[in-house]
Amino acid sequence: MKNRFLLLGIALISLTACKTTSLQVANVQTQKNISINNELKNDEEFVKVINPYKEKLDKEMNQKISHTNVDLTKQGDNSNLGNLLADYTFDGANEWAKINLKKNVDAALINIGGIRTTIGKGNILLKNVFEVMPFENEVIIVKMKGADLQGLFDYYAKNQVNNPVSHLYIETNNGQLSKTLINGQPVNPSQDYYIATSDYLALGGDNMKFFAKGESISTGIKLRDLFIEYFKNNQEINPKEDVRLNFIGKK
Repeated sequence: MKNRFLLLGIALISLTACKTTSLQVANVQTQKNISINNELKNDEEFVKVINPYKEKLDKEMNQKISHTNVDLTKQGDNSNLGNLLADYTFDGANEWAKINLKKNVDAALINIGGIRTTIGKGNILLKNVFEVMPFENEVIIVKMKGADLQGLFDYYAKNQVNNPVSHLYIETNNGQLSKTLINGQPVNPSQDYYIATSDYLALGGDNMKFFAKGESISTGIKLRDLFIEYFKNNQEINPKEDVRLNFIGKK
């Protein structure tokens, strides 16, 4: 009963306070909606200002940086574009690690969702890489104990998703792990392993919580910049078609 009177008193005080408070309402004016369609004319003055910058950007983005005789796609558990970009991530991170950590990277892992589109057969333009990787993700190297890599393998067994890998082999049979290799060898539980990935995944993105057990090392390298560099250094792209994710009995 006392609590009910107490609540009633608080409510009355609040109402009184509301009555004595001076509120100022902004003067809101409605405006006519403008339909965005083909009939909307360009602002000619604005177009004149931005045209020189647009022409410069278009020229840069349309420059050829490589070539492929096959479509680079992200479909399938071992997509050629996925394998290619996972290998580029591994190679770039490995070069950095050799210089800065005096260590070798053991494997790489990226997410298929981060690869936003495909690259058609023919010339590869700079803009194609921006379309594939529009994000400013950084390459991160995660130092992990071999025993903690079980979380990585369990993740793939549970989700059976085609997140591309490099220097890893994960095989499942009807959802159960049947074979796991890193650099072609079984995992040593007591050994330290260095896994290259993106900052998004290292922070637990796509529910990859297993990375939290490791030590994240920043490289300062942007994934997209790395991909651009490797495309430029490989004027003819020959993606690997090897099996890295083997989900036997996948539904």
